Amino acid sequence: MNVREFFELSAGKWFSQKTSHHLTLKQSEHGKTDLVIEILPNDNPHVIQLCQQVGIDPSLTWGGAKYTWKGTVSWDTQPQNPANQQGETIVVSIPDLPAAHTGRLFRADNGTTPQVAQYQMGDDDALTLVTKQESICFEERIWFESDNVRLRTTMIAQANGDSLASFYSEIRMGGK
Repeated sequence: MNVREFFELSAGKWFSQKTSHHLTLKQSEHGKTDLVIEILPNDNPHVIQLCQQVGIDPSLTWGGAKYTWKGTVSWDTQPQNPANQQGETIVVSIPDLPAAHTGRLFRADNGTTPQVAQYQMGDDDALTLVTKQESICFEERIWFESDNVRLRTTMIAQANGDSLASFYSEIRMGGK
């Protein structure tokens, strides 16, 4: 599977459950989210805008994806008071040539400054994303247990030693 096929398989409406552990603070949080993933062609205005922001030609992409989410997160110190979260993310990937199993993934959340991650599609069809910024490293691994079940793990490590580990299980609720 290449990254385009991975995103195409991801299209649809998902119900996501998350459990996170702040390893340094020894606190946990959990959340539930409705997630919609749409595939966008490379002539979509969102794809063109993101490509212009990062200085790449949209014709070099297969297009992109739009993630829209709405959910809640509860912290274990205030489980009766969940925080509402919602937003939108646009992603565009540029494969390393000649293979499409590695490359760069650009993403912008709710109109923020785009971030770049390195991606790799593993032999096990899992997508691994690594984003490094000044003092933080974010690693995410996403794979399909079946066509309608996706699993994700994330690890965020900061230079000061703080870290956060999360696990997500996602169930497809709508068609592809």
